[in-house]
Amino acid sequence: MRKPPGHPTVFPYLMVEDAAAYVRFLRDGLGAVEEGRTVAPDGRLANVRLRFGDDGVVMVAEVQPGLPPCRSSHYLYVDDADAAMARAVAAGGRMVLPVADRPYGDRQGGVEDPAGTVWWISRRLVEGPYDD
Repeated sequence: MRKPPGHPTVFPYLMVEDAAAYVRFLRDGLGAVEEGRTVAPDGRLANVRLRFGDDGVVMVAEVQPGLPPCRSSHYLYVDDADAAMARAVAAGGRMVLPVADRPYGDRQGGVEDPAGTVWWISRRLVEGPYDD
């Protein structure tokens, strides 16, 4: 299988309105690092490649005819869930679930970004897999 170095086999590719503002939120609010972008001849963001930590990749594109906006939710592990939530809210996110210790071993909260995507900001509290 051929894929770009450091990219997982599957990763989100989000079609959003106002992709430039959305990329700013991912960068400023959730700590993503922009790795590259392709701009279409009409100035539209055809894709922006963003990295979260060592192994998280998200690609974002501006909506266009035939490719409407889409929503999804993402699980994002961070070192400090409380600080990450505060940063996301300060960058324009809307808290949908406050950060708290959860029974499955994560300290987690949810934030909705300006495009309507929910990010589950989590810090693992225990070693090992989830308890069923």
